[in-house]
Amino acid sequence: MTDSSRATPPLRAERRGSGAPDGQLRATRGQTSSAAGGAAPGKGPRRPGNGQKPAPKPAPKSAPKSAAKTSAKPPAKAGRRSGGGGGSGNGGGKGGSGGRKRGGGARKGPLATVGRAIGRFFGFILRVIWGFFWRISLIMAAIIGIAVAYVYATLPDASDLLDGRARGSVTMLDHNGDVFAWRGDQYAGAVTVEQMSPYMGEAVVATEDRRFYSHFGVDPRGIASAVAINLREGRGPLSGHGGSTITQQTAKLLCLGEDYDPSTGQTEAEFEAACRETTMVRKVKEAIFAMAMEAKYTKNEILTIYMNRAFLGAGARGFEAASRRYFDKSGADVTPAEAAMLAGLLVAPTRYAPTASLERAQRRASVIVGLMEDQGYLTKAQAEEARAHPAVLSEAAAARAGGYFADWVMSTGPDFFTRKTTEDVIIRTTLDPHVQAAAEEAMQIIFQEKVSPESQAQAAIVVMSPDGAVRAMVGGRETRVSGAFNRATQAVRQPGSSFKPFIYATALELGYSPLDTVVDEPFCMNIPGSGQWCPDNYTHKHYGRVTLTEALKKSLNIPAIKISESVGRDMVRKVAGDFGIASDLADGPSLALGVSESTLLEMTGAFAGILNGGSSVTPYGLEELRLQGDDAPLIGASGGMGERVIRQEAAEQLVWMMEKVVSEGTGGRAKLPGWEAAGKTGTSQSSRDAWFIGFTADYVTGVWMGYDDNSPLKGVTGGGLPAEIWRETMIRAEDGRTPRPLPMRAPEGASQARDPDATTAGGAPQGSIAQGVDKVLRSLFGGDVGAGSTSGFQGGDR
Repeated sequence: MTDSSRATPPLRAERRGSGAPDGQLRATRGQTSSAAGGAAPGKGPRRPGNGQKPAPKPAPKSAPKSAAKTSAKPPAKAGRRSGGGGGSGNGGGKGGSGGRKRGGGARKGPLATVGRAIGRFFGFILRVIWGFFWRISLIMAAIIGIAVAYVYATLPDASDLLDGRARGSVTMLDHNGDVFAWRGDQYAGAVTVEQMSPYMGEAVVATEDRRFYSHFGVDPRGIASAVAINLREGRGPLSGHGGSTITQQTAKLLCLGEDYDPSTGQTEAEFEAACRETTMVRKVKEAIFAMAMEAKYTKNEILTIYMNRAFLGAGARGFEAASRRYFDKSGADVTPAEAAMLAGLLVAPTRYAPTASLERAQRRASVIVGLMEDQGYLTKAQAEEARAHPAVLSEAAAARAGGYFADWVMSTGPDFFTRKTTEDVIIRTTLDPHVQAAAEEAMQIIFQEKVSPESQAQAAIVVMSPDGAVRAMVGGRETRVSGAFNRATQAVRQPGSSFKPFIYATALELGYSPLDTVVDEPFCMNIPGSGQWCPDNYTHKHYGRVTLTEALKKSLNIPAIKISESVGRDMVRKVAGDFGIASDLADGPSLALGVSESTLLEMTGAFAGILNGGSSVTPYGLEELRLQGDDAPLIGASGGMGERVIRQEAAEQLVWMMEKVVSEGTGGRAKLPGWEAAGKTGTSQSSRDAWFIGFTADYVTGVWMGYDDNSPLKGVTGGGLPAEIWRETMIRAEDGRTPRPLPMRAPEGASQARDPDATTAGGAPQGSIAQGVDKVLRSLFGGDVGAGSTSGFQGGDR
């Protein structure tokens, strides 16, 4: 009992101070432990000293249960209630520690519990997400691997993918056998990267995919960068910059292994547009195809496929074809500047094609040169050289691929060998580049020097040989274009007085003489269903009795109408049609004034029939057509001389008459120093069209001028600007040639009047009192009189 009572006070003191801070509580326990004679860890037992009493001995095992309960249970209860507690010796220390933990939990329990619950929840979510992610990733990787393996198994040899054209090409040669134009998809044959200039491949890699030799077909860095740029610029993630590698672009060019099938009804343009779609599904397929290609082919094989299939403008498929198209040289010989220009076409072939704008193409090439320098493909000196001497077009390329003439030749050949050919075709044409240049230069000179820059007037020129072989063609003021409206072949206009030679050709064929006469005087006719028709001369003057030659050279209307009525309109229509004017010809008497419509090509071809001695011609530009690699032509000339229309004597007399038009009449501005020339002016009603068609012994040249909207020309007649354009063309075309005389024949024998009993259609004889009264009335009232009269047609020209 004595020992137990000694141990009780410290325990009570600890219970009473259980609310003290932990530091104090630990100090109490330490003191208690010392007082009980406990030893500190790592030290020996402390000896009593300094007046300290020895530590009490533990209670004997035989101590009463009441004493044990008194000394052990209360501290435990106190510890559970207040968080203090403890006991003597080591037991008390442990009890205090356990009590402190429970006490802390009591103070922070709710927050800690919530925190632990939230942590466990988010940990669970993260574990679920991670588990889902890696499982899905594993599944996706397996699917992609299977897809790549499948595509890999279906890929053919790289050499089978170089020429992917759905249609063939047409290469046109001029009369001398030199290439001057291309149409269709030009392909110069399979060429590997190793066979090309090293600058070519380097320019492509520097421009399109600088990490080409290090990625596996897809470049995540490039895609991320492209998406960021698109979003920053306000576009969708797949709009604009695509981040595609060269391998992905090649996959797109291959349309992911799909071939164009015309039987589906889809055009080639629609098929290619579908292949260029940028939907997410399409991009995934493209990436799988690209990775399969990387597994199947080497980097250089992929680059070879790309550089053989890429479209580079002006119909050129592949870099070899583009090099020949623009620079007239093999791809093995291109310079850094030329390689940069070709690589610059990849982003927008139509916009940056040097045939569309050489200056724009050169600016783009300068950017590519900078990329090549930055990436180490060019030295600083090489880059400076390329910028100082940019690439320029070959002579043929500068001519815009044959312009109007090439377009016309393509329209005249059979579809299956021209516009829709699936073969590579060679066409030898009639084009004379010297004459073509002469016509283009003449057009430019006249419009620059004599036409207001604000004028919207247009003009067209056709030059051909007497047999109908077209040597030059200009279809508008813009001489170097392709695919444009061709006014030489497509514009159907009134020829005016340039139709009159066919009236006199009919008369000469029927036995008339150039010296025969007709009276030029006021003249009226009753037109059934229309009333009275009273045409007039362009000058409103009349010259009395004149020869047919004088009537033609002065372009008088009344004699032409009288002769047409005398020989019969049906005969005039037949002669004009046989000479090649295929357009519908007017039925009425106004036929003589050129109110029917025709094209410049038709009219020029008809005049060629007059020059060649009276035989019809069919204008043509195609001399022969053959497949590339074959020597034997499949098709010969598509035109030429046909059947005789009028006698040679009649034709030669007509040439003699038409020579007077140039030397003495309305065509005086067309005179050629040292050359005999013949022709005819023409101005349609209200001056909507102005023509001059003439010839030397070598060439027949037709010129038309007017507005596309049919507005009247101001102060322009066939004897004015059209005659001057004709003259400028012929001076240049005949340069260097020896002048030859025209095949003309002067008339022989006496003349005779061809209208001695002529009367008006109304029944009054020419020169009668009634006609005199009619003259007086018209002079008083300034026009035609009489019920049902129509306006006078003031044709003719100066």
